[in-house]
Amino acid sequence: MKEIRVQSRERNELIDVTSQVEKIIKEISVNSGYVILYVPHTTAGIIINEGADPSVQRDIITTLARLIPSNGDYHHLEGNSDAHIKSSLLGCSVLVPVENNQPVLGTWQKIFFYEGDGPRSRKIFVHTSFSGCSHI
Repeated sequence: MKEIRVQSRERNELIDVTSQVEKIIKEISVNSGYVILYVPHTTAGIIINEGADPSVQRDIITTLARLIPSNGDYHHLEGNSDAHIKSSLLGCSVLVPVENNQPVLGTWQKIFFYEGDGPRSRKIFVHTSFSGCSHI
């Protein structure tokens, strides 16, 4: 299994990790198969969405903040309940098909790490499978 390190700078942030995923795919030479990206943090997540227009990422962050405010009537004592809820909605893993040593993404799609309780140092585990065999 490989690992991507992510350093967030904001409390809520989407960080494009597509190039790091592409680098791992090329290093391992996954011609055809898939990668599983898994975030082992309860206040973070991972999504695939539009990467061409940065206002989409802003819209996702602001809409999450409006739907799940940081100052809600929460019982969790650490003050980051909103991040736990946002992380649960976005998810902690994605499966990405790979063909010809490239992730199969739509024209505008990028892979984003979601930070809900930053700034923090985080990680993403990357596991690849191809030709019916697990690798890494």
